[in-house]
Amino acid sequence: MGYDVEKSDAEWREQLTKDEYQVLRKAGTERAFTGEYTDTETTGVYKCKACQAELFRSDTKFHSGCGWPSFYQPESDAIEYIEDNTHGMKRTEVRCANCGSHLGHVFPDGYGTPTGDRYCINSISLILDEK
Repeated sequence: MGYDVEKSDAEWREQLTKDEYQVLRKAGTERAFTGEYTDTETTGVYKCKACQAELFRSDTKFHSGCGWPSFYQPESDAIEYIEDNTHGMKRTEVRCANCGSHLGHVFPDGYGTPTGDRYCINSISLILDEK
């Protein structure tokens, strides 16, 4: 695939919990309002749970009310964009550009943000590095 971090399915299963694997490697979604970082306001850098690549800065996080952590801008070149036409919708899936792990989706409805985007990200796909 051309990612900096490439592992076999067995290696991912060994590294990740069952729930992490389901979201990060199988493009699952955690239930709304259940994630660890939904309402977090701690300063730091949000990294990919699978490979530790830096994805988002806390100063780009905002409360959208959607039930998942929302950001208006990723780190430069941190995200891969994939067209997603599942569930009868046309969406843009976002994956970690370093390892290909599913993170969530981006929507053009981040009203009031500098970019107008809302990156709706599963908490389970993130680790917050408090800096």
